[in-house]
Amino acid sequence: QSLVSSSKWLQRYGLKRNKLSLSQILSQIGFQHRKDYVTTLGKPVASRYADGLFPQYKRAQDGSVYNLTAKKELILHFVDCLIGAIELYKQRMEWLTSESRQIFGVIQEQCIVIVLDFGTAAPTEFDLCRDAISMVLVEQVIQISRFNLIRAAEDLMKWQQKCTPVSERTLKSAVRWLWKLEHMTAVSHSSSAEALLEAMADEAVSS
Repeated sequence: QSLVSSSKWLQRYGLKRNKLSLSQILSQIGFQHRKDYVTTLGKPVASRYADGLFPQYKRAQDGSVYNLTAKKELILHFVDCLIGAIELYKQRMEWLTSESRQIFGVIQEQCIVIVLDFGTAAPTEFDLCRDAISMVLVEQVIQISRFNLIRAAEDLMKWQQKCTPVSERTLKSAVRWLWKLEHMTAVSHSSSAEALLEAMADEAVSS
């Protein structure tokens, strides 16, 4: 099924709630080594009581130093949490780069028009393009509300006059229309722009 945007996805899997950023982890396993301004010296001075008492970690981003006070068990707990988070990211990336998403990305809008510009593709490439479009229809468009197909050509071709509700029947109709398109050896230089303008003319379209 289609996953939501990255921020919602992080919340869905609890990665934000579990406080797994470096700053959040450091605040839970220690405390920052502070500097304060000493009036008599006229400069900031860091406390030294913790020197040698705690293991210290220096952040490369801002140079801040943290005194680490956590026991080994808590450190290992965060190691487990981070390994779990990494595994979720790997699964997410595998999903994002699989099947039709590898070519088209993730379609999140609910009403779309797919503009088909095959250019001067050879017959075999033309069929590969239609395979890819068929795949995105079956895997992703099935999950949204409305869609349409427009072919950029000398004589612009539309599957439907307006975006149509998604159903198994309409998707099968779109796939049949797609595979009935004829291979063309030449197209107008302005046909792509005309097809895009035609797609945008439907006020319901969001992408």
